[in-house]
Amino acid sequence: MTAWNKSPRGAGAKSPPASWDPLVRISHWLIAAAVIANGLIVKPGGTIHIWIGWAVLGLLLLRLAWGLLGPAEARFSTFPPDPRAALSHLVDLVRGRPREYPSHNPAGAMMAYALWACLAVVTVTGLVMTEAKSPITIAEEKAAVAAGDWSVLVGADDSEGDEDLGEVVEEVHEVTANLMLFLALLHVAGVAVESRALRRNLVRSMIFGRTKNQ
Repeated sequence: MTAWNKSPRGAGAKSPPASWDPLVRISHWLIAAAVIANGLIVKPGGTIHIWIGWAVLGLLLLRLAWGLLGPAEARFSTFPPDPRAALSHLVDLVRGRPREYPSHNPAGAMMAYALWACLAVVTVTGLVMTEAKSPITIAEEKAAVAAGDWSVLVGADDSEGDEDLGEVVEEVHEVTANLMLFLALLHVAGVAVESRALRRNLVRSMIFGRTKNQ
């Protein structure tokens, strides 16, 4: 596990990476777009919502694999979850003495892990709610029901226990999705504050890959 760099900026601090690799940047923005779309735009439970959910699951698995196999700045060992280091970083940020890190800073790392955890819970509960059926199958079943063919629903277990479990899963899904949106807002605010403190456009670096002062 890589230790956090503790040197203040301008006092021998380790420089940030030359660039964020394309997979990190692409997966970041695609997941962000998916969260906004499913959380604020498309109809919950609709076919598009489910398609996006499956896409997010694939992106999340890809990013997690890249955290083990990718370049140094993308690996989990470079930014381990460390609440104490995150708190220390926030204190330094408030004092106007932010530090540079070779990857995510400790606070950003904690936010990344929190968001990934929320994504995992939302996607897994979504799979449970849809019985892990593919979006194509669900769309075909909805079309059949709309056409008056209810046979596709024959065999569905509507016991009271399953209904209660379904309600719990749905509640967890909704609460976690809302929590994820809240955390995303905090993430955006944190990036804005960090960019100002470091005098470096962190959003631009996540778009184009460059992390030097801009």
